[in-house]
Amino acid sequence: MMKKHLIALLAILSLGQSPFISQSVAETPRVTIPDFADLVERASPAVVNIRTTEKVNVQQTQGGIPGMPEDQAEFFRRFFGVPIPGIPNSPKQVQPAPGKPQEADRGVGSGFIIDSNGMILTNAHVVEGATTIYVTLTDKREFKAKLLGMDKRTDVAVVKIDARDLPRLPLGDSSKVRVGEWVLAIGSPFGLENTVTAGIVSAKSRDTGDYLPFIQTDVAVNPGNSGGPLLNTAGQVIGINSQIFSRSGGYMGISFAIPIDEAIRVADQLRTNGKMTRGRIGVALGDMTKEVAESLGLGKPRGAYVRNVEPGGPAAGGGIESGDVILSFNGHEINKSTDLPRVVGETKPGTSVVVQVWRKGTTRDLTVTVTDAESNQAAIKKQEVPAASGNGGNVLGIQVNDLSDAKKKDWNIKGGVEVTGLGDGPLARAGVRPGDVIIRIADTDITGVKQFEALVKGLDSNKAVPVFIRRADSTLVIPVRSK
Repeated sequence: MMKKHLIALLAILSLGQSPFISQSVAETPRVTIPDFADLVERASPAVVNIRTTEKVNVQQTQGGIPGMPEDQAEFFRRFFGVPIPGIPNSPKQVQPAPGKPQEADRGVGSGFIIDSNGMILTNAHVVEGATTIYVTLTDKREFKAKLLGMDKRTDVAVVKIDARDLPRLPLGDSSKVRVGEWVLAIGSPFGLENTVTAGIVSAKSRDTGDYLPFIQTDVAVNPGNSGGPLLNTAGQVIGINSQIFSRSGGYMGISFAIPIDEAIRVADQLRTNGKMTRGRIGVALGDMTKEVAESLGLGKPRGAYVRNVEPGGPAAGGGIESGDVILSFNGHEINKSTDLPRVVGETKPGTSVVVQVWRKGTTRDLTVTVTDAESNQAAIKKQEVPAASGNGGNVLGIQVNDLSDAKKKDWNIKGGVEVTGLGDGPLARAGVRPGDVIIRIADTDITGVKQFEALVKGLDSNKAVPVFIRRADSTLVIPVRSK
């Protein structure tokens, strides 16, 4: 019996299998790290170095070195080639005329060719303020480039060099990018041309306050990488390296790229018009928290909370009010406040769109005509309300007065009550202060003190109720309990 088991074991080992590893584990495919060498060889010729200069005024010195004691300056004049007055055969140095503008280096960055006739994409911050833009190819040819246009909001710029039959990079689809996939960056960190770094996509649609759904990666990106391409393993551009998160000024493991879909949409307008045209509707937005959403009956945080509506603006003309929550715009679902400016900006000025809002527990469809973002906006007056104190006279712990007609007109509101004193109540703890105007509680508009007091008495102390507060140019919603 022992001999039979031994023969069976030898047969298994002769087939290269281990009797101690399950078949399912043995059949698990191996994942290997990709070899980027061929990709880099194909892509590198289309990545360029961008050097910029600017005109500066040069001040003439009197033979000294600014900011240095004279004894030290003498040492540098003797040993580092600075001319020394009165000493024959000392090195000569031509100094510019005082006050005359001179060309000085401003900075370096990266870019990549998207058209064989010399069209190049880069970051706006790479070329902003430059007097002259120099583009250097991998074959060491250098060209003066023309700035066709830049958009600081998306940090995209398009420059053009006078060249033909250049290598170009194919463009990918940034909407198909997957978290965890390998990506590659090529650029000129610290001026070191054609430097390659690799990593993975860490997150998608990362909002950093710039209204752009950035691609977050762990690819090493440093000053000088800006404007260079972020490539997938197929060698396609999926983003433009633009920002890093850093406390030191250098790479700390997090970098951000502009999705190529967004960049090309902007670049097409820059190539055609030299500028970016965006839509606007004239609203100021606030954050939608879990507590606010629940108090408004939305269930979960979604939509863009309208903090203020510009008087006479497109949103006001379409019927949007402060305190509304915009759930969709022109058929696009709005999940968070930062989604709305992006969707509105992509809408052509003059277009009439349907906007769905949440107001008083129900949805409403309103029609708004989008205008040009660069058109003159009505000035919104800002003011600070001085703090005050007092003893609350109701379960919310506040004292209120009827609102004057002058203040109604000044703030463009129909009604409300003005907070004149605060006690130790839920509104005081929530940050309400004298001078604020309560315009709505839950779904009921406030018309005066008597109506307000009667409404407050009937509040359910076990349920959070949204209180709408008007403060200067904003409408705040504060979920509170009466006890």
